[in-house]
Amino acid sequence: MNRPPSPPGMEQTVQIGALVPLTRPGWAEAGRHLLAGLELAVRDVNDAGGIAGRPLELVVRDTAANPQKAEAAVDELAHMGVAALAGEYHSVVARAAAARADALGLPFLCSSAVLDALTDQPTEWVARLCPPQSRGWQIYADFLLSAGRRRIAVAAQSSVYWASGIRVLRDYLAPRGGSVVELDMSSLTPAAVCDALVDSRATALLLLVGHPEPAVSIVQAVRRDQRLAEIVLGAPAGQPEFAEWAALLGDDGAAIPFLRYLPERLTPLGVRVETALRERLAEPASFVAFEGYDTITVLADVLRSHGVDRARIADSWPRVAVEGTRGKIQFSRTPGINVWQWTWPPVQVVDRDPARPDRFRILHGGSH
Repeated sequence: MNRPPSPPGMEQTVQIGALVPLTRPGWAEAGRHLLAGLELAVRDVNDAGGIAGRPLELVVRDTAANPQKAEAAVDELAHMGVAALAGEYHSVVARAAAARADALGLPFLCSSAVLDALTDQPTEWVARLCPPQSRGWQIYADFLLSAGRRRIAVAAQSSVYWASGIRVLRDYLAPRGGSVVELDMSSLTPAAVCDALVDSRATALLLLVGHPEPAVSIVQAVRRDQRLAEIVLGAPAGQPEFAEWAALLGDDGAAIPFLRYLPERLTPLGVRVETALRERLAEPASFVAFEGYDTITVLADVLRSHGVDRARIADSWPRVAVEGTRGKIQFSRTPGINVWQWTWPPVQVVDRDPARPDRFRILHGGSH
């Protein structure tokens, strides 16, 4: 779609639409980090001359974890003439956005949503930076097995994302002598969860629930139950990554392993970006902020090389080779994944150090 000409004396911008959860029930803290990464990268692109002399502009829309709101935003942004879409954190929302972008022929580089089935059918229009859930959660299952934890309970709420995660864990653990006990959080209180853990003889409890509630209440109940002193609490979806977790739980929030998509060492670009993100956020940057930065880095490289034509942008995914903050980014077709996938971003299992809950310990790493 052609944009109207710029007024005399003004440069026409190259626009990228950004989908970000900034209000509840979206995970607004994750959205704030994602947006900080996107915005910092746009600033850096423009400081380096923009896209062939044209400024890059981010057009931000709040999805608030609402798939319908995301679909409407994709329609609006496509009509505005954006060259591509970026962002989104929540998997179910990103899935709705990806389907709409595919239908409209609008390139979408998904930053943070891990659901394997981001689209129902193979598409040329969508690419993804974060690892698919199956890869990350299998690495998490390996960590549990290596720690001697084979009887795994999951406190789960109803959602496509949590159900997919349970399936990944069950399929991976069963052939390796592990099992999964599902605790339905639509009917259980935190105290009832503790009783169920004792009855099931589980050695780990994974929090497949919303943050802050009921995750915080479950952690507090388990930590205070003397019968469960030996159980490992885990949060593969990454709730303990953010400062709000530590603020709400203090010492109780430490030693809860989660997945984080960072390498052991950032690239030289990543080291510089980390400092700038800390300044922008007034706190340490999460892996989500780096995902945001890398998203714009990739799109800017594509726009410089191939221009703003949407079809040419989508055609370029298999030829991307960009040095990001966390390694070289390249996309390929992966069995079972219907979008162009970075193979592979780094994956770590980390937790907050009980001795210093503001610091993270790397417990387990996934190979490329």
